[in-house]
Amino acid sequence: MSHVQVAALLPAWAAASGNGEGFIPPAPADFWHPLFGTSGEWAFTRPMLVSLCVTALVSLFLWFATRRASAVPTKSQFMLEYVYDFVRNGVGRDMIGARDFRQFVPLLFALFMFIWVNNLAGVIPPFQNPTTARIGFPIALTLVVYLTYHFVGVRKHGFGGYFKSLVPSGLPAWIVPAIFVLEFITKFITQPLTLTLRLFGNMFAGHMLLVLFILGGEFLLFSGTAFNAIAGVGSFAMAIIFTLFEVLIQSLQAYVFTLLTASYIHSAIADEH
Repeated sequence: MSHVQVAALLPAWAAASGNGEGFIPPAPADFWHPLFGTSGEWAFTRPMLVSLCVTALVSLFLWFATRRASAVPTKSQFMLEYVYDFVRNGVGRDMIGARDFRQFVPLLFALFMFIWVNNLAGVIPPFQNPTTARIGFPIALTLVVYLTYHFVGVRKHGFGGYFKSLVPSGLPAWIVPAIFVLEFITKFITQPLTLTLRLFGNMFAGHMLLVLFILGGEFLLFSGTAFNAIAGVGSFAMAIIFTLFEVLIQSLQAYVFTLLTASYIHSAIADEH
């Protein structure tokens, strides 16, 4: 955890312990870090800065890895090609299909790289701040996906044909209205909602756990008793374990978001429901 986060959270539990109230765990309000401005609508926050830094780092890596691309790849080119092939073939082609996947590979690759590195920023010094743990970032990413799969669906089937494709052919007429309503809710409400909340919820919960173990360990370590000091060491050990586990979750969530994006695109352009 960065010194900025510690500085923001430390006064809360320090004041409480001084009054004999004990440790106060971090709350969602403790993660509001405006750098410029104070209004929620216009403030430039630390997650925004982290996201800009991550975007610059990813862009720099892509340029460096491809500026002298050759048949015998360098280490950076090999790493990039490995990730690209994973997204291209393991996600794009497998989920969308060999006929249509190529046009969507740039989107899928960009989404995976952006989400993955922004997630990893939660455990990489000096950032240690997963921007996707702020609900605005998952909403913006989901909006891109939402507009994309509806646009390609309408382009493929036509406006009326796209809505008609929500219902499989061959169903009895009496059940068609109910199926249409269920499929409409799924495509237009449930899918974007769950895509947003899955990424946000996992990143926010993981970051809260890390902050809790680190601040709790610091509080116990300096509380003045030997038993609490031992418990504080255990809390720091759990923070290390959860950091390693969080790296796995961060990578998995980037993969899941990209995989579901490909799945929604395939569903929108499929010839049959």
